[in-house]
Amino acid sequence: MDTVIIGGGQAGLATSYFLSRAGVEHVVLERRAALGGAWQDRWDAFVLNTPNFSLDLPGMPYSGTEPEAFMARDRVVDYFRDYARRIAAPVRTGTDVTRLAASDGGFSVETSDGSWQARKVVLATGAYQVPKVPALAAALPEGVLQLHTHDYRNPEQLPDGAVLIVGTGQSGGQIAEELHAAGREVHLAVSACPEAPRRYRGHDIIYWILQAGIHGPEYGLNALTVEQLPSPAARFACNPLLSGADGGHDIHLRELGRQGMRLHGHLEAANDGVLTFTDDLPERLAAVESGFGQRMGRALDAYIAAAGIDAPEAEPVPADDWLPASSPRLDLAAENITSVLWATGYKLDLGFVDLPVLDAWSYPRQVRGVTEHPGLYVVGLPWLTGHYSSIVGGVGVDAEYVAGRVADR
Repeated sequence: MDTVIIGGGQAGLATSYFLSRAGVEHVVLERRAALGGAWQDRWDAFVLNTPNFSLDLPGMPYSGTEPEAFMARDRVVDYFRDYARRIAAPVRTGTDVTRLAASDGGFSVETSDGSWQARKVVLATGAYQVPKVPALAAALPEGVLQLHTHDYRNPEQLPDGAVLIVGTGQSGGQIAEELHAAGREVHLAVSACPEAPRRYRGHDIIYWILQAGIHGPEYGLNALTVEQLPSPAARFACNPLLSGADGGHDIHLRELGRQGMRLHGHLEAANDGVLTFTDDLPERLAAVESGFGQRMGRALDAYIAAAGIDAPEAEPVPADDWLPASSPRLDLAAENITSVLWATGYKLDLGFVDLPVLDAWSYPRQVRGVTEHPGLYVVGLPWLTGHYSSIVGGVGVDAEYVAGRVADR
């Protein structure tokens, strides 16, 4: 085979679209039994956090009647399966790649269903592969149910009692609202994920992120490009705290506290059923609330000004100094906490890549998706080239460039 694409999610399918247009023989290997990517791993009530208009896959932009609405999980999965059919992507499902190595000037691709020889390989496995759970999870009492959000499905899955959610990114925030609405007492260990407005200066925030990320460099603005990240570790920073549920809305941690959820600092230790949190909740909440305005908000404002876009001024953020009662210690039994949900994100798993191309974070060393190893490419990782690189509406930009390099080689 000329080219093997590893991964049949949005990145793999977008790359397949451009390779087909260029006449490049290729195959897409997908480890799951059916297409739909990591969206199939989300909980029952999951709703996409990006509006329908951003489902702008190459060759199939969104054409429905609800561009500002947000798709539920099963519709998202069907959307990608329909896309694969429309572009006639040469996909082989149920094919797990177990080793990728150099071979005779090309590559040997070993899978659960035989081996392939390829001249070129595109890694399109995405970033949501292995659930990340802190080591201190092993110190929690055996009687407490522990689930990563990857395995959470609905409130009925949990035993009666209160729930501790560790992490307040998009998954943690949305599941907290779901459990609270179901009548559960919810405790939240607050992480560093910034709050952000669902709508900003007349548009959904995702509209501006895509516009500024993709077109900002045309105006000399590179704030949302990978070159401007403060460190390589920032590639894995959590996304802004937002929700697509109930038509889309902001999530504010202080408001969740006012609704009755119990807020805590960062979880540091567990000993004999007693958890210890950092005693910095006021500072933590302040940092969460100011993060958007300090970086992303400024970048979006700069783009709007440079592009000469007539957009309404940003609405001022009302001052809010409310603070919940908080203690750095939490006795699970005394508070009747019977479940802990780890909303702690995912980590990359490219251990099957038997080539010296991964950095200390297991992220491929690359420039615009072209790795250091000739013939090996990557698409769809967060901050591959910019903030938009792993968003459905932005992945096509990198896929088109990489497919062009594959075709030229």
